[in-house]
Parts: sequence; C-alpha cells; structure tokens
Amino acid sequence: MSVMGEDALVPRARSRLPVMCAAGLGFLTLAVAWLLDSDKFSERAGIIAFGLMLERFIYCICLLAEELLFHSRQRYHGRMSEIFRACFRGSGILGMCAIFLMLMLGGVSFSVEQWSHFNLMCAGYMLLNSLGVLGPAPVEISEICEAKKMNVAHGLAWSFYIGYLKFLLPALEVNVREYSRRERLSSPRLHILLPLNARVPSKPGEEDTNVVFHENLPDLKLDRAGVRKRSYTNSVYKITHNNETFSCILEYATPLLTLYQMSQESSAGFGERERKQQVLLFYRTLSQILDNSLECRNRYRLILLNDEHTGDPHYLSRELFQNLKQQDGEIFMDPTNEVHPVPEEGPVGNCNGALRATFHEEPMSDEPTLMFSRPQSLRSEPVETTDYFNPSSAMKQN
Repeated sequence: MSVMGEDALVPRARSRLPVMCAAGLGFLTLAVAWLLDSDKFSERAGIIAFGLMLERFIYCICLLAEELLFHSRQRYHGRMSEIFRACFRGSGILGMCAIFLMLMLGGVSFSVEQWSHFNLMCAGYMLLNSLGVLGPAPVEISEICEAKKMNVAHGLAWSFYIGYLKFLLPALEVNVREYSRRERLSSPRLHILLPLNARVPSKPGEEDTNVVFHENLPDLKLDRAGVRKRSYTNSVYKITHNNETFSCILEYATPLLTLYQMSQESSAGFGERERKQQVLLFYRTLSQILDNSLECRNRYRLILLNDEHTGDPHYLSRELFQNLKQQDGEIFMDPTNEVHPVPEEGPVGNCNGALRATFHEEPMSDEPTLMFSRPQSLRSEPVETTDYFNPSSAMKQN
C-alpha cells in the first residue's frame, strides 16, 4: 500500500532519444532520396531546405509584429536587439542566407513554378500552424518546461529548500543533541512526508491513530524577511507498530498544500492528473537539490506515500516503521554519539557485533613535544652483516 519501488514511480528526466531517432531517420531518408535521383539530389535538397527555413522566417515575422506593437516597452524596455533575439534564431537566418547564396553561386535559377511551390509551402505552414496542427506535442511542452525549470513543482521545491530546509536542517542538529540528553530519538533526521494526492492533514493522527504527537523541540528563531525572531517549530511523534514504539521528528511537506489548493481552483487549470505529476516532479527535484546540498546531507528523510491506502488505517505508521528500520542498517553521523577510531593492529575482539581492540591505548598528549635524533655523518662506513663473519679470522688474515 505504501510506495516502496520509488524508482518505478518517480519519472526520470527525458533523454535525447527522440532527437537521435529523428536524426537517424533523416539521414536514412536522405540516402534513399540520393539513390532514387542522384543527379539532381543536391539541387533539390538545397531548394527544399531553403523553403523550410523561409516558412519559419515568415512565421517569426508574425511573432515580431506582436512583440513590437504590444510588448516592446513592458517586456523589452524598447530594446530592438532583445526583441529580435526573442523572435528569431540567428542560426536559422544565417543558414537560410547561406543556402540561398550556395544555390545562386551554383547556377540554380528559381523558376516561376518553384516560387509558386514556395508560396504554397509557406501558406500551408502558416495555416496549419495557426490551427495548432504543427504546434508542439504535450510531451515536447513538458520536456521544455522540465529542461528550463519552468514547472510549478520546480519553483515550490526551490522555495522549500531556500526558505526553510537550508537553514533549518543544520540548526536542527543542535536541538536534537539537546533533546537526546533527556530522551533518545529513534532517528535524528527530519522525516518529510510527501503524499501523492497532495492532501496534507493538519495532524498526522488524523491519518493514523498510531502516530501520536509527543512534544515540540526548542524553537528556532531567526530574523527573516523583515520579521524579527521568526519562530520555526518541529514536532516529535511517537509511532507504534507491532507493539513497538519509536520516536522521530515528523512533518508534511507544506508546499504540497499549494498544489492541492491549486487543483481545487478552476482558474488555475490544474487537474488531478497534473497535480500528481507535479507532486512526483516536486519529489524528484527536491531530492536532487538536497543530495547536492552539503548543509542538509544525512539530516533528512523524504518519504513518498501512496494515495491508494483505503482500507488500511495504519498505513502511515507501517511506512514510518519500515523507514526507521531501514535507517538502523545505514551508516550516518549521529550527533548524539561520539565516534572512536578503531586501532589497526593488535588483538581484536568482537563485542556486540562490533570489532573492538582488546589492548589499552595510551592517550595522546595535547602538549607539543620536540623529538631529536643523534647527529650522523652523511658518509657512513660499510658494516659487515653476514652471519658467518668472524672477527678473529679477519684479524689473522690481516
């Protein structure tokens, strides 16, 4: 009922496979066209390429008219260079001019019939593009938005990190250390819950009665955005599962509230399917951000929850139990325990499943000391070191 195979659920970033397939099919069709008519292949290929670029150039002029008439001041502050860069691609214009010059230098003359073909191609392109037939597919729009970080989930993930997790997680370690002096936590990490349906309850106990609020950690107070001593509070919860009780710091990802409320507003144009996709994209983006953050490393745990848990009132406690058990086998820096080095030499014994040295180590002095060696000559006399060497026989020979 809970999400265990996250790799099979969370979408990966799209690859360059469509571009590679299109390039491969393009070269294949060019080879077929050359085999069918190799005599006029270069001329016809140049004319068709010129016609395609001309279609795009005329459509960019239509874009230029919109930007010049209505958006030149508000969007570009009257700068013509920025308007041209927004409407035209320099490579496209240069390519069109280069192909036209090559055709002219090659002695190709455009007949009336060819210009008529150009007119029909441009007219067809404009009409089909205005009707949306040649527009980008939904997959292309999604790829552009993900590549340019233009999705709602991207902005929410970065806001959640910059405005909350980046400064909270390092400071949370101090609060956990102080709290662990009187009561031990099952995990010192902050557990962030991300339900796929984006429904975030005000209390986890509303979803599962085995998750009970215990107490709050000491408040973190910071001056933020003009507010003096703004308070940030984290809560400790007790989780009961199979007659075992665990405690951890727990909270939901608050940006998911925004996604859910957007899906309830008709003006947002945000349906249930789009909401789920944005939740998964939010999870993937936040994971990538936190994985690359040195301040947050080993101080958090993202838990993705399935929204198909009807009939199981204790799905949340079971998911938390599995995550806490999994962390028992992981190696991470526990701020409440000191790490002692294991000696490399000497007899080693096994104590409670851990390798420990059985001999006493001398404590190292904190005071610096100077160690001197006897002065030796740079030239040393040869010394006989063989086992059968006899000094008395050596004297007789001399």
